[in-house]
Formats: sequence, C-alpha cells, structure tokens
Amino acid sequence: MKIGLDVLGGDFAPNATIHGAIMAQKELPDTDQIVLIGDREAILSFLKVEGVDSGIFEIVNAPDMIEMNEQPTKAFLSKPNSSISVGFRLLKNNEIDGFCSAGSTGAIVVGSISSVNLVQGIIRPSLPATLPKESGGTTILIDVGTNPDPKPDVLYQFGILGSLFAQHVYNIDQPRIALLNIGSEEKKGNLTSQIVYQMMKESKDFFFIGNIEGRDLYSDIADVVVCDGFVGNVVLKQGEAFYEILRKKGILDPYFERFNFENYGGAPVLGINSTVVVGHGISNDIAIHNMILLTKEVYNAKLSEKIKQALESFPK
Repeated sequence: MKIGLDVLGGDFAPNATIHGAIMAQKELPDTDQIVLIGDREAILSFLKVEGVDSGIFEIVNAPDMIEMNEQPTKAFLSKPNSSISVGFRLLKNNEIDGFCSAGSTGAIVVGSISSVNLVQGIIRPSLPATLPKESGGTTILIDVGTNPDPKPDVLYQFGILGSLFAQHVYNIDQPRIALLNIGSEEKKGNLTSQIVYQMMKESKDFFFIGNIEGRDLYSDIADVVVCDGFVGNVVLKQGEAFYEILRKKGILDPYFERFNFENYGGAPVLGINSTVVVGHGISNDIAIHNMILLTKEVYNAKLSEKIKQALESFPK
C-alpha cells in the first residue's frame, strides 16, 4: 500500500515529520511505501543530511501549507498546492491508499468531506481518541473535536461509529456504549443529553449501558464513551496536561505512561469513504511514526467499508 504523509503538517514540521517517516519506513514491508507530500527541495535536503536514500520514498511536491489559524474551508479551496489539498487529491484519485497529517484538523475534515465524501447515511464525520483503562484495556472517547455542538442524531451516530471502531480495530466483540453526562441517572444533563439518552436506550444498533460520569472514564464500565467534540477535546487535553505534570515531577508509572499521546500517533476520521488519520499538532517524530503505522492498521481493517456495510444492514 501507499501511505501519504503531510510533511508540512504539525508544529515541528518538516523535520519531525520526515524523521518519523524514516523511522516508520524501516518497519514497513517492502510492499508498502510512504509518499512524502510537501516542499520537494526541503525534503530532499533533509534526507541528504540524514544520509537516507530518497529513493525509498515517493516525493510529491506541495510547497504551500495551511496554517492552523486559517479558516479551513477557505484555505483548502484557495491553496490547491498545499500539502493537505494535494494529499486529498492523491487520495481521491486512488494514487495513495491512506493519508495522514498532523496539520489543521479543520482543513482535514473539509478535505475528507469534499474529496472522498461521507459514507451514505452518515451526517457528520467524527474523531475518536483512546483513554487507558486502569484495568489495562482501552476506552474509546468519541468525539474529540470535530463536532463541538452536534445535534442528537449526530451524537447517536457516534455510538454506531464508536461501536464499529471498537469491534474492527480493537477486536471488542460487543462494545459497551455509554453517554458522558453529569450524573448516571436517566434524566440528568442538558436537553440534548436527555434526548440522546432516549434514542440510545431504544437502540438495536449497539449495546447501550447508560450514562457515566467523568470519574468513570478510566474504569472498565464502558468500551466507548460518546460526547460532543467540545467536551471530548477538553477531556483529552486535560489527560495530556496531567501526564506532563507527572513527568515534570519525576513520577514514573507504567499506567500513566499510557497517557502519552506519542504512543497513539493520531485518530482516524470515522464516517468517510477512505482512510484518513489526524495527528496531534505538537507531534514529534515518534508520534508521526506511530501515526503512519496507525494509518496502515486502519486501512487493513477496512473500516470505512465495514461502516458502509453496517449502515446498509440497519433497519430504515
């Protein structure tokens, strides 16, 4: 397979992205190749300094970059030579099998919708993240930033997408789906939460176990926790901050090391007709390396096809 990498995406690009690609290519089989998408001259110069044969990669010139503070839709359309725009063009034309970037999440979502389109029946794409369970397993939190203010039917679909992600990537047979709320009681939360609870309670699309509170996120109560992207992003960043505090204080523990975002690399955009993975904006070379390998894993899981098949089988 061919994995497209946005070389210009992320706070430490292009050095971190290219170095991460070098690390990942060493672990990939000969049948897989990383396609470096960015400023060709800068890429060739870096590889030369590192003493790496540029022939192991395919290099596609894309000299422009979409900045994090730019309006996503406008930037994507007005910068056709940006690394993100070129990456999605390659993906749309089947010149790469998957695309990953630590660049602007907004631009990546725009590119996903406009280039490879949503799976029929999906209202909005979503981004999941993983939280470490104290018991040793993993909880999937969905959404973590794509949809800050979703309507109830979108939140309901997060339950479907999260369940399928848990089944096909984490091999959980019957994922337990919970709704993040300010209390476990059925009538707790704002109006949206109460409406979504009733929709999920009656669902046959996934195994709903009810509300859970923030203090339950790292327990083994649920496998997938549904929330809006605003809350999900706050939860995710809070965990990262807590991990950084522990590191500064010299507290080392195998469980807390699982909060290190470098270990995960990124998150797939769920609900689209292809494989796209978004990395953290502060990704270093280790995180980029893991983002590339995650892209391969999601592609091999044929997640978009399984989401499409699952939606077709649901009662209309």
